[in-house]
Amino acid sequence: MNEDIIKKVRKIEIRARGLSAQMFSGAYHSAFKGRGMAFSEVREYQYGDDVRNIDWNVTARLNHPYVKVFEEERELTVMLLVDVSGSNKFGTHQQFKEELVAEVAATLAFSAIQNNDKVGVILFSDQIEAFIPPKKGSSHILRIIRELITFEPKSHGTDIALALRYFTNVIKKRCTAFLLSDFYADGYADALKIAAGKHDLAALRVVDRRETDLPDMGLTKFYDPETGRTLWVDTSDREIRKQFAARHAEHSAATEALLKKYGIDFCDIYTGDDFVKPLRKLFEMRR
Repeated sequence: MNEDIIKKVRKIEIRARGLSAQMFSGAYHSAFKGRGMAFSEVREYQYGDDVRNIDWNVTARLNHPYVKVFEEERELTVMLLVDVSGSNKFGTHQQFKEELVAEVAATLAFSAIQNNDKVGVILFSDQIEAFIPPKKGSSHILRIIRELITFEPKSHGTDIALALRYFTNVIKKRCTAFLLSDFYADGYADALKIAAGKHDLAALRVVDRRETDLPDMGLTKFYDPETGRTLWVDTSDREIRKQFAARHAEHSAATEALLKKYGIDFCDIYTGDDFVKPLRKLFEMRR
């Protein structure tokens, strides 16, 4: 790595490690620990036991009802599904969305490692750009940060459905997963439903305020990094600004309705804003 990259990695490492240790460790632990259950043993059925836990093979062999006993798994696997499409190269409040995503993902990764969990990453656009299998250790975290900072995607579109399908196929055991995206995509409802049913999935929606409120800048040239198209817009036209805000509000409401439909906890994180508060609120919702 060149010196500039090393400095960027070190800067994010220091900030992410500090935020994780000081603010997220306890909240992360209570929000996600114990959500996985592992088989422990069988014992004789007792009054009040859930009949769904009856081990019918043992019951038939011993001619007496026995139930399976489960215990909380002491170790989790945490997966970060990170949108690296062209729209993440947008930002008007001191940082690009991709920079915010890198910092949030790094903080979550440190929280996982500090709780002795494995962490892995899927980087996606409209194709699977990279898969980092879940592992432990500081060198693994530094690899993740380096990839988040330096990775250059081959494509610029967004296909959330593809990412979710890949995730459910490659990670067989139930895990905790965070989907980081601006959710500017369609057609992912079925894949979202399947992923949420199989895994403990939370969504972090990355937003820049200029996507919600178009300022009056006169005649302005806009560039779409996902399609490569440009468009001139008269932002001084109040009706155009009103339509812009309405379209965003409609898209935002539709995304929220879909996430709620499948019981997925979510929060919005804004470029240039402190992401600690919304993440802590998300964690507290899950206690």
